[in-house]
Amino acid sequence: MSELHNQLAQELFDAQKKRLAVAPLIARYPELTIDDAYQISLKTLALRTQAGEKVIGKKIGVTSEAVQKMLNVHQPDFGFLTNTMHHPDGSSISLQKSQLIQPRAEGEIAFCLKHDLQGPGVTAEQVLAATEWVAPCFEIVDSRIEDWRITIVDTVADNASCGVFVIGDKHTDPTTLDLSTVKMAVHHNGEPAVTGIGSAVQGHPAQAVAWLANTLGEYGIEFKKGEVILSGALAPLIDAKSGDHFSMEIEGLGTCSVNFCD
Repeated sequence: MSELHNQLAQELFDAQKKRLAVAPLIARYPELTIDDAYQISLKTLALRTQAGEKVIGKKIGVTSEAVQKMLNVHQPDFGFLTNTMHHPDGSSISLQKSQLIQPRAEGEIAFCLKHDLQGPGVTAEQVLAATEWVAPCFEIVDSRIEDWRITIVDTVADNASCGVFVIGDKHTDPTTLDLSTVKMAVHHNGEPAVTGIGSAVQGHPAQAVAWLANTLGEYGIEFKKGEVILSGALAPLIDAKSGDHFSMEIEGLGTCSVNFCD
């Protein structure tokens, strides 16, 4: 099985570099499990770090019911963030240079840690105590799997369908407000698009981060001081194409925006 892991990791790595999606993994190899998918993800990450990328955080995805229904994936996924995936607030992102294939924008809350955390046994309260700041974030999800025809195995193997991310410039102490009640409004090309609330992600964004800490802890992976953790979409995803502009505001947390070009 290790050889298959290596083969599929190389396939996903090449798919991103060439901007060419591949056929669903589980359709070709139905014996693959989530553990197999995670091993494929780690091997793909190794190829990326060998190419010069550095891990700067982690992400949880498919946390809200709306997104689970949209993607037909009925449990959260998880992946890694690297330095090449991060873009400043207000960036204009080239679809080609960023190697995006079929991007979708989602609004969420990013956490930056001031202490290490490792599961199992991490609680939402411990997450908040270990968080230096939170901020609005656009994660631009992307799939190297054709037409987003994914199962949980496909998306975990494909680094939780992560593309790039943009974090708002305003940083807020998470203990100063109730993140489960904050409301988000996203505009697409100047028009109202979707709205969401903090409780959409497992009742509280910090609870989603705790889930991720505990899940990765089972594999011996810890959250490290200074890392960014993306906690999951507060509303349905929106397809992104060249010329699009997205902006959001999360009450009490501030704003974030991103543009797309060829």
